[in-house]
Amino acid sequence: MNKLILNKLDYLRIQKCIQEASQLKSINATEAESLMRELNSAQIVDPEKIPSNVVTMNSIVKISFLNSNKQIQFQIVYPKEADFKANKISIFSPVATALIGYQVGDEVEWIVPGGMTKIRIDEILYQPEASGDYTL
Repeated sequence: MNKLILNKLDYLRIQKCIQEASQLKSINATEAESLMRELNSAQIVDPEKIPSNVVTMNSIVKISFLNSNKQIQFQIVYPKEADFKANKISIFSPVATALIGYQVGDEVEWIVPGGMTKIRIDEILYQPEASGDYTL
């Protein structure tokens, strides 16, 4: 699997969200640590240098659950913008945390209530950086 790649602005904004959420107790310590571990393992690059096949904040991704071949799509957003009905999933959700920084074609293990499952990133329908939106 490829090394995670994060846009520098996303990295800083996600860190700030984690700090704020931790202070407000809206994210538990385990979730905060997990996300920080992911962030700190990533290669951090300028927004203009993000490859177009990498999942970034505000990306609309299509994924498949490999155990069931079920396919879904959603947008990864900051917590205040999350709206389940509009398919906008918070970066604090386990699936968003599992996908951020990975590339199309990568397979990621994810723990669901029924146990471990594997998801594959099939497509990025929209990525801000690929569209020239470097400050989203």
